[in-house]
Amino acid sequence: MKRRLVLLLGLTLVLLASACGASQPQANSTGATSATPSEKIHQGASVMNTPASFDFSTHTVRLNSGYDMPLMGLGTYSLSDEECYAAVTTLLDAGGRLIDTAYMYHNEAAVGRAVRDSDVPREDIFVTTKLYPSQFDDAEAAIDAALETMDIGYIDLMLLHHPGDGDVSAYRAMEQAVRDGKIRSIGLSNWYIEELDDFLPQVSIIPAVVQNEIHPYYQEQDVVPYIQEHGIVVQGWYPFGGRGHTAALLGDETITDIAQRHGVTAAQVILRWNLQRGISVIPGSSNPDHIHENLDLYGFSLSDEDMARITALDRNEKHDWY
Repeated sequence: MKRRLVLLLGLTLVLLASACGASQPQANSTGATSATPSEKIHQGASVMNTPASFDFSTHTVRLNSGYDMPLMGLGTYSLSDEECYAAVTTLLDAGGRLIDTAYMYHNEAAVGRAVRDSDVPREDIFVTTKLYPSQFDDAEAAIDAALETMDIGYIDLMLLHHPGDGDVSAYRAMEQAVRDGKIRSIGLSNWYIEELDDFLPQVSIIPAVVQNEIHPYYQEQDVVPYIQEHGIVVQGWYPFGGRGHTAALLGDETITDIAQRHGVTAAQVILRWNLQRGISVIPGSSNPDHIHENLDLYGFSLSDEDMARITALDRNEKHDWY
């Protein structure tokens, strides 16, 4: 009798182990779990990158790729080689760790030099760059060119700059670069609901980040939650409205009133408003004082009333064509 019970117990344990093993995804070399292409398209939905996903103690967010990205960084659009090097150096010296560049900014080399010359360990720095549509036809070569130009070992995040002919094939080249260890995370820039609905079913790796124009006058109140519900982190460029619009936005009576109440600047209020919406920010600047100011976002928080007042400023007023 005892022997029969032991055999039955052993068989039960084997069946249970087999069942558990069948549902257990395998981990790849980066620590992320592998999945079939169709599963990968949807796996990010369970991650749910929402405002609650932002870790304000570490100032980072965990991407669906398994890597942590700083919440706040530096945009380098329009900065010359010399300006870019100085700005990135200032950012790193001040404790910032996220740098955003692109092929079309013509300053990837300056970003790379500043990273290499810094005393900050490479693994603590997060560098984003982008492929422009003119590069989509030979994306594999463009990826290798970015790696060679920056010379920083690997790219933390590569985005497609905006939709264009061949964007799906270019994205698939980035997917292969992830598998090859050249890029850690991939994503999109200037993709909205309609574009994402068309694009996502055609790729295997769900984007880790979607980067769009976002500021108090153009809040994307429908697009942001849509992206977040797919487990994708939203990142905003032009947080101060962009050239020709910054003065008006920073001088907005509602924003300046909130800033005075908290003893901070209007720029800090706008950046903190983004973070509390679950939106990473990359304001551009070559001014050392502004770079330091833009990083100082964690000594105050906006109330629900503050957030609602800024939400009411939305004009659906886009300032760039992307």
